[in-house]
Order: sequence, then structure tokens, then C-alpha cells
Amino acid sequence: MTPTTNYLPTARKLGMAVAVALSLGACATYDDEFAGINSRLDQLDTRVQNAAQSAESANQSAQQANRRLDQIEGRVQQLESSPRRVPRG
Repeated sequence: MTPTTNYLPTARKLGMAVAVALSLGACATYDDEFAGINSRLDQLDTRVQNAAQSAESANQSAQQANRRLDQIEGRVQQLESSPRRVPRG
């Protein structure tokens, strides 16, 4: 056996150990990336919930304004259809 043949199994084991170490290091990196993504998703979720609450509030205000318009619409039609008053003087 040549010296190169003796080192070949050791080199293979060392190569596997390096590959395993690199893949484990990559998992830690992915964990950090997932944590960052989850944080951004949480922020977006909060912003969406706030926007939904604002939209609901605006919807309620618009409905209230529509009810007020409906209330005065009858009075406006009554005034428009009433006979014109002749000015005095």
C-alpha cells in the first residue's frame, strides 16, 4: 500500500465531518432567517389588524352618516314639494 492509500479513508472521514459541520451551521443560519421572517410576519399581521380596525371604524362612520342623510331626505323632499310662499311686501 502506498502512503496515499493509507490517508484516503482518513480524508474521507474528515471530508464527511466537515460536510456535517457545515450543514449544521447552515441550520443555525436558517433558524436566524426564519426568526427574522417570523418577526416581519408578526409586524405585518399587526399592521393588517390595525388597518382592519380603521376600516371598520370608517365603515361605521359612513353608515351613521348615511342614516343621518336618510333622516333629512324626507324633510328636504317635503320642503321641495311644498307650494312656494309669496313674499310679503
